[in-house]
Amino acid sequence: MHIIKHFITVTKHRHAVMKNCFKVGLIWRGLTHDLSKYMPSEFIPGAKYYQGNRSPQTREREIFGYSAAWLHHKGRNKHHFEYWTEVNAKGERIFVEMPDKYLAEMICDRIAACKIYLKDSYTDGAALDYYYNKTDIGSINKITAQKLEHFLTLLSTSGEKVMFKELKAYLKNNKKHKNKNS
Repeated sequence: MHIIKHFITVTKHRHAVMKNCFKVGLIWRGLTHDLSKYMPSEFIPGAKYYQGNRSPQTREREIFGYSAAWLHHKGRNKHHFEYWTEVNAKGERIFVEMPDKYLAEMICDRIAACKIYLKDSYTDGAALDYYYNKTDIGSINKITAQKLEHFLTLLSTSGEKVMFKELKAYLKNNKKHKNKNS
């Protein structure tokens, strides 16, 4: 097991997300981001399947066909669009629009994750590339997807400074992120 390496990776990631969240005014979201990764149900598999260049959950999924750590994580962290998936009375999957503060946290998370895993090969287009190549786009609310694509495209074309400035202004001007799902 790679306990120390996994701990360092998770902590570096949390601090990078925290820094990004602070840039857009999401202080509490930054401080509480991904605390569940330190819980045994996520931390132990993370250390066991640690590789350093991608999520340990990916390796766990390859071995078992699913990741128990991911199931635990996405059910406790509202910044993942998968959290906002529901099944209605007819058994149909419903993709609920994410509140803006969790959307913004997800953007901060994706940037930080790309930087942690890609290291020196990171570019401002990495999060957008990941979105198009690794995200189950059919399983995300269409409005949420449009907003996410907008900000990731802005990041890719104009850089972090411009994107974070626009995201902060968007959050300030759109009070939708202050709702009952806090």
